[in-house]
Amino acid sequence: MRLRPPSWTATLTWKSACFIVLMCCSLAAVLGVLVHVEVTRQTVATAREKALAKLTDASRAYEAGEVLPPESGLDPAGLPDRLRALALSGQRGTLVAKDPKDGDRQLMWAAAPADGKALAAAVDYGQSARTITGLDNAIIGSSVLAIGGTLLVGAFAVTRVTRRLHQTATVARRITQGDLDARVGDPRTKDPSRHQDEVATVAAALDTMAGSLQTKLQREQRFTADVAHELRTPLTGLQAASELLPEGRATELVQERVRTMRQLTEDLLEISRLDSGSEVVETDLHQLGRLARRVVRASGTDTEVVVVRDAHVETDRRRLERVLGNLVANAHKHGRAPVVVTVDGPVVTVRDHGDGYPEYLVTHGPQRFRTRGGSKGHGLGLTIAVGQAEVIGARLVFRQAEDTAGGAGTADAAGGAEAVLTLVEARLP
Repeated sequence: MRLRPPSWTATLTWKSACFIVLMCCSLAAVLGVLVHVEVTRQTVATAREKALAKLTDASRAYEAGEVLPPESGLDPAGLPDRLRALALSGQRGTLVAKDPKDGDRQLMWAAAPADGKALAAAVDYGQSARTITGLDNAIIGSSVLAIGGTLLVGAFAVTRVTRRLHQTATVARRITQGDLDARVGDPRTKDPSRHQDEVATVAAALDTMAGSLQTKLQREQRFTADVAHELRTPLTGLQAASELLPEGRATELVQERVRTMRQLTEDLLEISRLDSGSEVVETDLHQLGRLARRVVRASGTDTEVVVVRDAHVETDRRRLERVLGNLVANAHKHGRAPVVVTVDGPVVTVRDHGDGYPEYLVTHGPQRFRTRGGSKGHGLGLTIAVGQAEVIGARLVFRQAEDTAGGAGTADAAGGAEAVLTLVEARLP
């Protein structure tokens, strides 16, 4: 099993922090090494010059037969073997080594040949070593402080950018969910004297897109509502006139067409109200099983109602009846009998035994003026059902029914379409 890193490691803030720390560590390491090498070189050179100067004084005193300076002599006991061998070979040299008398003390030795022996002099190197150690500690401490300060400043700057990006993404999701009034409102886009960065440019583009989309949708909604309102009056007159025609097949056809057009007009008006978001919900407590039976009786269809577990819901009765009525009508019009309405707690399932829903409807939901299976109708019934379900806070899902055998009221109940409406169950005292 492959382990996946935590989700927060994919954030821009985490990546920016890692990049800042990596760059600061690299820069601190390079500068620290350069400073350490340069200071060490100068410190060692200064100590070497002192040791060679003391060796020169010791050589003059030796040649003059005078007393040698302190910490100098012929073949001293603490002289390092490498430096002794170098002096015996006829060369001068210097070397840093520990004092054999005091292991915590360091000496800078300088040695030269003198009558087949090694004349050596030593100077204290402890102060120089402490200077280099203190410098190294100062470099490490200042690097840690610099990295911490840079990380805090960088995290603050990156967080400001990511916060604006999150705000823009939140507004985009609200627009996707239908809130066309949502805007980012970045102050940088409102002041022309301020330079806009990339985030402000994206926010301005999103606000412009939302405004343009809202204007177009409002125009379409107003046009649909205006057309439906204008058609209502002539259709009412046409319906009244059709009722005065003499009885006959032609009159029945005219009356049927007038009813269809009138129903289409009412559906368009209802959809325009749903799109505008101006619907007002009037909730009350209702028994779901009783309400489902009433909807089936009002539909005048041969629909079976099965109550597995009844429940009380607080909802808008008229809108819930509209949703269930449209689902039952769609099942009879585009499916096949038997049609079964099942109430199981706050969940109502409307199932037919036809060919099932088209794939586009299951995946993307109903589409206006696109009927199920290409049959007759204007394709607004399920769209209205979804819209009214959203208004009352319910969830409507369309899916293919699972194959069963010996279903309710039939010996062959395989396949079909299934609409599942989930409401919120009311808690009774």
